[in-house]
Amino acid sequence: MQKSLFAIAKKTLRWLILGGTLFFIIKALKNNWQEVAAIHIDNIGWSILALATGITLMAHIWAGWVWTWVIKELCPSIYAAHFIQVYLKTNIAKYLPGNIWHYYGRIVGARSAGVSLSVATLSVLLEPLLMAAAALIIVILGSQFTRTDSSMILAAQVTGLLITLAAIHPQFLNRILHSLQKAKQKKAPQDSVSITPVNLKRYPFIPLLGEFGFLGLRSSGFLLTIFALQPLHWQQIPLIIAAFSFSWLLGLVVPGAPGGLGVFEATAIAMLQSHFSMAVIIGAIGMYRLVSTLAEIIAAILAWSDERLTN
Repeated sequence: MQKSLFAIAKKTLRWLILGGTLFFIIKALKNNWQEVAAIHIDNIGWSILALATGITLMAHIWAGWVWTWVIKELCPSIYAAHFIQVYLKTNIAKYLPGNIWHYYGRIVGARSAGVSLSVATLSVLLEPLLMAAAALIIVILGSQFTRTDSSMILAAQVTGLLITLAAIHPQFLNRILHSLQKAKQKKAPQDSVSITPVNLKRYPFIPLLGEFGFLGLRSSGFLLTIFALQPLHWQQIPLIIAAFSFSWLLGLVVPGAPGGLGVFEATAIAMLQSHFSMAVIIGAIGMYRLVSTLAEIIAAILAWSDERLTN
């Protein structure tokens, strides 16, 4: 009974979040559609958008490479190219309802390469935590540019960062893993296959640093998308990077938003509307969603083609 109520509440929350964000975006578009329609992109602007797509493509490839670093922290003897292919092929599945199928695909792909279920699952859990930690650090450092005057918001961000950093610490994480493994072994039949123990031997500093590169490339693609619509001053760059990182982070953690759809856009509009014209913000955000999705499709095609050639 409690599980069914929790499932209903979770599903309702997802629809409320999705409905609320879409209502906010549609209202903003309705009030500014004439200005948005008047935006003109010249040949130089289209060239900049092509560059933004290329940089966003590089970001996804880089993220796949960082995922191999996470796996190597748990299982050193892996062939990195295969796992990058798996990452890129499954990335587009995040837009499916549930927002979990890209993670499931990576676990299946890692298992097919001979990695244990424990290592595959833990790597998939660690990767978004490392991304979230990197994004929170960028957001906190950039709070002075986004004019976040609320001490409560800053305190919540710092608290979230400390919790995330603690959650991926080996002393904490290994204890949780050992407890789960013992519980599974007690429930498993005597003739079942033994569960392979997994440990994080050191703090994943290198993968964490790698996620800064991912966010740097993603935010650069977003920055170029805005630049394709209007000139920018160098003082606006930290603001755009911080706003993008926070919007992307909420799109990652908020339930009910496959691929961050709606949540990313609504947050970016709210954070940038006092710094840019609403038409430019809406145009840039809509264009960036197309840029990002196109980059993910190209990455998946490249991964599939490379896999066919190598096999």
